[in-house]
Amino acid sequence: MRGEKNRIYLMDCLEGMKTLLDPEEVDVIVTSPPYNIGVEYNKYDDTIPRENYLNWMEEVAKECKRVLKREGSFFLNIGHKPTDLWVPWEVAFTLRKYFTLQNVITWVKSIAIQKEDVGKYPNIKGDITVGHYKPIGGERFLNDCFEYIFHFTKSGDVKLNRLAIGVPYQDKSNIGRWKSATKDLRCRGNTWFIPYETIKYKHKERPHPSTFPPKLPMMCIELHGLNKTDLVLDPFIGIGNTAIACMKLGVNYIGFEIDEIYVKIAEQRIRGKLLYYASETL
Repeated sequence: MRGEKNRIYLMDCLEGMKTLLDPEEVDVIVTSPPYNIGVEYNKYDDTIPRENYLNWMEEVAKECKRVLKREGSFFLNIGHKPTDLWVPWEVAFTLRKYFTLQNVITWVKSIAIQKEDVGKYPNIKGDITVGHYKPIGGERFLNDCFEYIFHFTKSGDVKLNRLAIGVPYQDKSNIGRWKSATKDLRCRGNTWFIPYETIKYKHKERPHPSTFPPKLPMMCIELHGLNKTDLVLDPFIGIGNTAIACMKLGVNYIGFEIDEIYVKIAEQRIRGKLLYYASETL
């Protein structure tokens, strides 16, 4: 490795991957690139022509393929806006030239469940509405409560640790019914409810306009398998949530970001986590 582990570099990800990472060095890539839907970043223009955007994403994909191990996993989180629903799939089809799409995960940010649809589960007492979303006005579109996580691999047959992010059975009679159900834990499936933390002051507590919660990269890394993960790459690391996830899991990371303000915030957050973890061991 030509770069340093556990560091965020203030540089373009294409330059960073080409100059600092060797072929097949990374175990897991987990990232969320700009969506090209007009998000207001400090330095990046998120309104470039679609063809230019997809060509750029193709160049990123080429480098991601070069640095990813043969049995590695590439988790790409990407969303959309109501007036432009094609973006995620246009990106996915662009990456089809270089990767196999092994799983499609729906990241659910908010969900409403009526008691009558749940069944006779004693832990659920009534209707449930949980999570956060940005309300959409007008009468044409539904509130947007999900994004995609595309799980790309080189071969399509990478084995995963599904129970690492498993959930208990609601119906305990399922335990032992099948040979695979030997304990009270089952595969979570491809719908993940991961809410944002509630905030009071948007610009102070969430200084980046488009970022995923640390739990999202944590779940991706755990699903790939901690026992076979040494280095995680986030080419668009923003304010460092992937780095924080890696710190919690005890794995190495490297990230790239072009905005010095986001890098500064990420480094401050990482220092704060390091101090917190150090105090926990005293």
